[in-house]
Amino acid sequence: MSDKTLRLGICAGETSGDILGAAVLRALPQHGFDLQVDGIGGEQMIAAGLDTLYPIDRLAVMGLIEPLKRLPELLRIRRELVAQQRVAKPQCFVGVDSPDFNLGVEQRLRAAGIPTAHLVSPSVWAWRKGRIRRIQQAVDKMLCLLPFEVNIYEEAGIDAVCVGHPLVDELQLMPTRDALRHEFGLPLDQTLLAVLPGSREAEVRHLMPTFLATMLLLQQRHPGLHCVIPAADASRRAEIEALLGDHIEGVTVINGRGRDAMQASDAVLIASGTATLEAMLLRKPMVIAYRMAAVSWMVLSRMVTSTHVGLPNILAGREIVPELLQQAATPERLAEAVDRVLEVESEQQIQLFGELADQIGGNFAARSAEALLALTHA
Repeated sequence: MSDKTLRLGICAGETSGDILGAAVLRALPQHGFDLQVDGIGGEQMIAAGLDTLYPIDRLAVMGLIEPLKRLPELLRIRRELVAQQRVAKPQCFVGVDSPDFNLGVEQRLRAAGIPTAHLVSPSVWAWRKGRIRRIQQAVDKMLCLLPFEVNIYEEAGIDAVCVGHPLVDELQLMPTRDALRHEFGLPLDQTLLAVLPGSREAEVRHLMPTFLATMLLLQQRHPGLHCVIPAADASRRAEIEALLGDHIEGVTVINGRGRDAMQASDAVLIASGTATLEAMLLRKPMVIAYRMAAVSWMVLSRMVTSTHVGLPNILAGREIVPELLQQAATPERLAEAVDRVLEVESEQQIQLFGELADQIGGNFAARSAEALLALTHA
């Protein structure tokens, strides 16, 4: 039994946060502490020692309407969590992602003299930059997953540190390219293009027809080209296969496992989103595209303040990966971009991806634990 006890408060509002929070909780005892942890979390955080006030699914709300319907309950849970933490007086309270809920908790606890940290920066660099003022009031230390985020907070007078990204560690455990090709029944000796149209119904509806036309153009230019399309679920698979129709020669559709599809491939045609970071960390040359309903694009394009949408380009501060969005995302232009990646730009992208991955770094759990211990002066 250690003679050192660390009392921690923590709250994660969804499964992804539960995974991150649990990794940090498992890392803290390696510094010789006995943990006492209260707050809200899921199965993984509970297994790591959390005594949860409520099941995590009471916080896991999505969209615009459901949070409004659940608002009275969410406000009550927040009040009870704040009251619990004020009585417990932890050496630090950590909000894991879920900023709409956690920043309110952090602000109240910080005002009560409890040091606060927030793990996973909100995307203030992309939209709703006004949130930075609320973060100033709520957070003593921001734990960022990406290095460029640190500068944004430091400029606002907020203590911030990059703790690396958990994907850096996870992706080192991936099977080899050939092992995955063998598992999926994909050709070992042909060029393979992974095509990822997104996981949402609207993404597949708006982007997959364009991707299909692009694939047909590329197969005319590269007769040996094979395409693999991971479908996020059974509904997306049905939609993708309906669009493919008779155009299925040289195309394999698999169930989920987008990460494995990218690892098996030589290059990637991908919808803008977090999967672009996975592709970058896997060192897979890519072309990024996105299409949505015209009205949605008109609204979103006025909200977004970043110059680029793809995370590799945001990390680099310039376009190192072709981005073709909305009207620019035509089959002809996408095919030309993929051609250039396959024939000319592949090695350059791979080199730059390695440099960016090194800037992010791994060892996420240990670095997060050290940042929290520095805040608690433990």
